[in-house]
Amino acid sequence: MINVLAQTNSVANNFLAEIRDIEVQRDALRFRRNMERLGEIFAYEISKTLDFYEQEVTTPLGTAMVRKTERKVVLATILRAGLPMHQGMLNYFDYAGNAFISAYRKHHKDGSFEISLQYVTCPDLNDAVLIIADPMLATGQSIARTLQELTRYGHPKSVHIVSAIAAREGVDHVRRHLPNATLWLGDVDEELTAKSYIVPGLGDAGDLSFGDKIQN
Repeated sequence: MINVLAQTNSVANNFLAEIRDIEVQRDALRFRRNMERLGEIFAYEISKTLDFYEQEVTTPLGTAMVRKTERKVVLATILRAGLPMHQGMLNYFDYAGNAFISAYRKHHKDGSFEISLQYVTCPDLNDAVLIIADPMLATGQSIARTLQELTRYGHPKSVHIVSAIAAREGVDHVRRHLPNATLWLGDVDEELTAKSYIVPGLGDAGDLSFGDKIQN
């Protein structure tokens, strides 16, 4: 299943517009906050799909029956670009476990690349709701490779993939290789460059959040 925020009029469209806008992008703090806001919106939307249970709570004047979400949720993110969106989801799923993955494109001289994972930390995933945040879903290879690695930590009962901007090619790749995952996307662009950057996209989400880096 694919859910796209931009297909429905809401305040989320303002945040999507600002993360794309080259003038607004000059303010790294605002860029991070907009990513965090989108993470909060995605978390709210995903929460509607979770299982709920009833619980009696005591108020100052009596008792009330309330409905609460299931507790075994794990939030995962690909460093470093996914951190602001991860924080937004954690603001809402404040009881969640957390997983962090260091993944990057290792480029070859012929222009091709492979996804290299250098670091993974993750709690038990058995029977968990796993939500993975990566702000840019370009080729889809990073997400697919990450989920392959996370199977070492258990088998979640459901998987949700969250991205602010996705390329059609990446969406198709994920649907082929992860048919049971649910996608939550801000917007979908049709084009990828020869170097697998999304067009029009928004640029490099990690650099926009945390500054330029030296490529080795």
